[in-house]
Order: sequence, then structure tokens, then C-alpha cells
Amino acid sequence: MIPAYIKPYFWEADTKKLDPKKYPEYVISRVLEYGDKKSAGWMIKTFDRNVIRKVIINSHGLSPRSANFWGALFDVSKNKILCLKKSYQKRQKLHWPY
Repeated sequence: MIPAYIKPYFWEADTKKLDPKKYPEYVISRVLEYGDKKSAGWMIKTFDRNVIRKVIINSHGLSPRSANFWGALFDVSKNKILCLKKSYQKRQKLHWPY
């Protein structure tokens, strides 16, 4: 169950049907990108540290700023984080050149 204070991060989803255990990557990536201290605490209590680390490494939806912050906090080196790789950043600019 998603706590009420985290529901605003899932504006396009029906949070009554959203099971964090079934969709951990989606839930974790939203909390990593948009969450506050309280929601980060919930995420850390709810999910295994290794699952969070995998999301940090593989997420396409993290901004470089969020990826740097969470990577440092969870001891993930920058060269492992997909969204921080230059080839990934160049590819994003091709899709949205503005």
C-alpha cells in the first residue's frame, strides 16, 4: 500500500491499485526523483537496499542531479549509473533538442 503522503508522486496512476511489491522499480524511481525525506524513509524501510541500488543504476527516469545524490548515498559509482553516461545523455538530447 502506498502511503497518502507519497500518492502525489503517482499523478497518472490509480494508487489504490498500485502495489509497491509488484512494481518496485516504478515506485522507487518516483520516490528517488520526486520524494522528500519522509518518503525516502518509507522507501528505505519498504525495499531492500540492493533493489534500490539496481534502480539507481538502471533507471531512465532519474535526472542527473537525483542520480548523483542517490548514487553517493547508496555508494554507487557514477560510471555504473546509466543516466549519467554521456552516450545516454546525448541520446536524450536527440529526442528533445530544446
